[in-house]
Amino acid sequence: MKNKVIIVEDDTLLNRAVCKAFTNAGYEAAGALSMQEAQGLLEDGAALMIVDIGLPDGDGFSLCRQVQNSREIPVIFLTARDDEEDMIRAFDCGADDYLVKPFPMAVLLKHAQAVLRRTGEENTKLFCYEDLSIDYERKQVMSRGKTINLTNKEYDLLVLLARNRKKVITKQMILEQIWDVQGAFVEENTVNVTLFRLRKKIEPDPANPVYIKNVFGLGYTFGE
Repeated sequence: MKNKVIIVEDDTLLNRAVCKAFTNAGYEAAGALSMQEAQGLLEDGAALMIVDIGLPDGDGFSLCRQVQNSREIPVIFLTARDDEEDMIRAFDCGADDYLVKPFPMAVLLKHAQAVLRRTGEENTKLFCYEDLSIDYERKQVMSRGKTINLTNKEYDLLVLLARNRKKVITKQMILEQIWDVQGAFVEENTVNVTLFRLRKKIEPDPANPVYIKNVFGLGYTFGE
């Protein structure tokens, strides 16, 4: 399960909030309120497990050790405890990261992505940036937890920009790679119209784009 994240947290509201954050980012999130529930979810495997130290039927340290003994799943601890002894104990039992409550959801997602990159479990078939995700295998785009319906050209254009994040993509490059034949027989305004429609579908505010930005006199770029 390359895209599955298990959240083991006995605070119901926090558990739901973390699950929602990962779901909105394009992951498959499953919540467990106890060690027993977590063990049931682990039977199908997972890409990452996020664990609270204090659980009603045990502790996160024990669960982490069980996971490390039976399968290779990276673990991030979420806890209100910030003393050095607990941090050392967490890493000694196999944790990959440690995050102290309270924390912004965006920070947790960045920690998760960093751990998945380090452990080689990050799904290369999934792209996530802010509230936007692209599932390359399913050709599915989601924004703020909702599926976005794109035309083939809109999807191809989004993928081209996302896969070249932080690079400037010129209009000629877009014509050549999306419309082929060096853009022959394609009207000059085609790229502008497709970009306009794409922004209207994915941007929270198309007039102030977060994802697809103009680079004056050069072309376009994705994100920061």
